[in-house]
Order: sequence, then C-alpha cells, then structure tokens
Amino acid sequence: MSDTIKLGVYGSQNWIKENLLKAIEEKNLQETLQPHFFGTELNHETVPLSQGCKAIAIFINDDAGAEVVNRLHEYGVQLILCMSAGFNMVNLEAAKNQGITVARVPTYSPNAVAEYAVGMLLSLVRKIHKASYRTRECNFNIEGLMGMDLHGKTVGVLGTGNIGAWFCRIMNGMGCRVTAYDVVHNPDLQSFVEYKDLNEVLSESHVVALFLPLFPSTYHIINKDNIFNIRKGAYLVNVSRGGLIETEALIKALKAGHFCGVALDVYEQEDTIFYKDMSEKGVIDDSIIRLISRPNVIVSSHMAFFTKEAVSNICASTLDSLTQFLGGETVQNAIELEQVLQK
Repeated sequence: MSDTIKLGVYGSQNWIKENLLKAIEEKNLQETLQPHFFGTELNHETVPLSQGCKAIAIFINDDAGAEVVNRLHEYGVQLILCMSAGFNMVNLEAAKNQGITVARVPTYSPNAVAEYAVGMLLSLVRKIHKASYRTRECNFNIEGLMGMDLHGKTVGVLGTGNIGAWFCRIMNGMGCRVTAYDVVHNPDLQSFVEYKDLNEVLSESHVVALFLPLFPSTYHIINKDNIFNIRKGAYLVNVSRGGLIETEALIKALKAGHFCGVALDVYEQEDTIFYKDMSEKGVIDDSIIRLISRPNVIVSSHMAFFTKEAVSNICASTLDSLTQFLGGETVQNAIELEQVLQK
C-alpha cells in the first residue's frame, strides 16, 4: 500500500466529508489515501468523475445500477464501499460480473436506529409533535391530544436483525407484548418474542414496525392486498427502506382512516427529495405531499442512523474495508451475491 490510492466519495452531505476526513486522520491514512469528494450523487451522468479511482464510497441515494457499474469497471474502479447497512443501490450481479468487490457497514449503531424508531412512535402515540406546535403558538389547550399507553399493547416487528432486535428489547422493557415476523428467527429473542406468520403479526398488533432489508422478497411487503389486514387504529413505523411499503396503498389506508398514526423515516422515491433543501422550488412529488399534509403522519429524511457514534462507526468501518482490500486481505464486510439471492 505504498502508492497513494485515489478514493472517490459521492454524496452531497457535508457530514460525509467532515467525518471521513477525521477518520482518515485517526487511522493515519493521510499518506495512503487521496480522497476526492464529488459533492453529488452517483448516477449515469456523474459516473465519469470516478475515472482514476480504485475505490468509491457511496450512500443510500446513489445509483450503482448495472449501467453505472459497468462504466465504473471501465474507469478502473475495483471496490464499491456502501456507507450504510443497506446495499440495494448496487447491482450486485453486474459488480460480480465485472470483478468489483462491494462492501457495506452492517453494524454501525443498531441501537441508534431503534431508539429513533421509538422516538417517532412515542411522538405519534402521545401526540408530542402536535403539542409542540400548539405551545409555539401559545396555545396550551390539551383537547384532542389524548394519547395511548404503550404498556400492555402488542407490538409487531417485521425484521429481527440487529436493529429490529434492539427495538424488540426496548418494547419489551416498556411492558409490551412483542411479536415478530422474519424468515430467520433470532435466538437471542426467543425468551420474550413470539414469531408468527406475517398476517398474524399484522392483524394482532397495535403497533407495526418495519426493520427489514430491501430485497425482491420484501419489496412492498406492506401492499394493497394486506394493508387493511393490519389492525384498524394501529400505528405504523418504517425506519428501514421506503420500498417495503406500497405508497399508494398507504395513502388509501390513511384516507380511509385505517391508521391512528404513521411514522416514516424513509420513502419510496426519497432519492429525488431527501437530503435536499426543497423549500424554495417546492416538491412536485404528489405522494409525499399527500403524506406530509396529514396530521397523523410524521415524515423525516432518512436520519434514524444520524448520531455522532453511528457516523463515526460508519466512516471507520468503511476505511477498514478499504485497507483490507488494498492489503490483499479478506474484506470482512464484503457482500456475497449468492447469499443475497437466498434471501
């Protein structure tokens, strides 16, 4: 690793640049890496920026589809570093065909995302966001702000990996009955989580929370055919990937008054909106407008992960994968296509 390696970093968020530079300094990689921050997302128009880069780092709104991956190969890129747990923005088959290694950050701070999900849920259930709006206008009337105890309620968790497991533990600690749906049962949760089939979880739960990765098998796992199977008056929370929920089906259910509240940190078409200031030119996406305009819906910009600890871990893990690759070692967090196809 004596030669300086050019690392291309996509994404327009300042925190990526600030924290990655800090991590490079902490790991004494200044003489090894030459980072280039492009200040824009990866797509078919910006992929030429990667020329001369041996590796690139990308984030959740970047597009590393088949066409882009093929061009990355032409430009000499050998490693794609996903600065996230999810990797649905990369066409893994194209990457394998081109001999490009893809790595991710599987466990940066699962408790951070779980804690944020709990925060969104509590805000919905106790109408904290509405109370805050009122008092800012010097309205201290509490009429219409009656909430619901979570203690004793049934919470259904879809996906019990690292993040979902943390959420299960928190809900159990609050005195909730926790049920779950997952193709793989987490043995660490067996003492207090009841695994059931999907429809049972949906129909029984006062709260349904999604922590699944986005695979073809989980795409629109909540859809027009089963959304009304969710218990009427339930709360729905999604801090994982927007594609898990069919947006139009959700809007239809909200219009029918089926949910007491919905909290979304993710959205199907978020790549054109999230992490951008749209306050001046406005948003032309009618679906997101219909969601954020509803008084019982909370939407945030894919920030459940966004803590100092999590960001530090993301940058450190990304650099660990890069140094492993450059040193000819096994990349511990590399993604194997065969394993993904089994999901």
